[in-house]
Amino acid sequence: MNGTHHANNEQAALWNGRNGQAWIDGQVLLDRMFKPFEDLLVDSVSTEAVRRVLDVGCGTGSTTLAVTRKLGATSHCVGIDISAPMIAVARARAEQKGASADFLCGDAQTHAFEVARFDRIISRFGVMFFDKPVAAFANLRRAAQDSAGLHVIAWRSTAENPFMTTAERAAASLLPNIPPRRPDAPGQFSFADRHRVESILAGSGWTQIDIQPIDVECSLLEQDLVSYFTRLGPVGQLLQQSDERTRRHVIETVRAAFDPYVHGAVVRYIAACWMVSAKASNASAAE
Repeated sequence: MNGTHHANNEQAALWNGRNGQAWIDGQVLLDRMFKPFEDLLVDSVSTEAVRRVLDVGCGTGSTTLAVTRKLGATSHCVGIDISAPMIAVARARAEQKGASADFLCGDAQTHAFEVARFDRIISRFGVMFFDKPVAAFANLRRAAQDSAGLHVIAWRSTAENPFMTTAERAAASLLPNIPPRRPDAPGQFSFADRHRVESILAGSGWTQIDIQPIDVECSLLEQDLVSYFTRLGPVGQLLQQSDERTRRHVIETVRAAFDPYVHGAVVRYIAACWMVSAKASNASAAE
């Protein structure tokens, strides 16, 4: 199978460039921050019924490896991501741990998966970046067995996730080139509208769609906070191109804006997300 063709060229460029490297640099921090979501997805995988799992937008592989540990050596877990650098890290982690997981570098929107291969498809914040989401989920449906389960977690709205936009709001007057969040474009909050998510899934061969809001307490160490917002997100990207004076001013301003979330040595915030589940419809099985 050829995993190198990318229809989603803008996202491929982002995640094979600075965005991908930023996630690699912040791997330990991000895995710790998003561990509660990894645990939810691992808990959703039944050891009795599930053997072949696809993890969409697997990044550096933490969730794929966690599911592999739960299901054991008789399972076959596959992670796919558009970012070649992150997949390289995921493969290295699997080799280091002696894990049987496989990792594919490719665009899940167009990748030529084996038809009806997987009995469970999962994703931790990996499905909001498709430029053609109906086509993407139809492709995932073709990769799923009849009645296979889909379990994905996606962010709700920016208004419900103020922590996630604190840096760009605080830095707006200092970094005027911060790109605006467009709810209809591929990106972190593109699945904010539950009706849109339901329409995407229904239009791509998934049934028994269930979309539930979840509010999850997440945390990071205060000592990692500056590293977090100077590496990741739109502010982190722009800071890489800023002069030192601007950079110092932005860091001071943004760090102060995070004060409401700082509790001693720990930063705590609520992540407002959707837990989305569905079944692959028998009637729409791929030919």
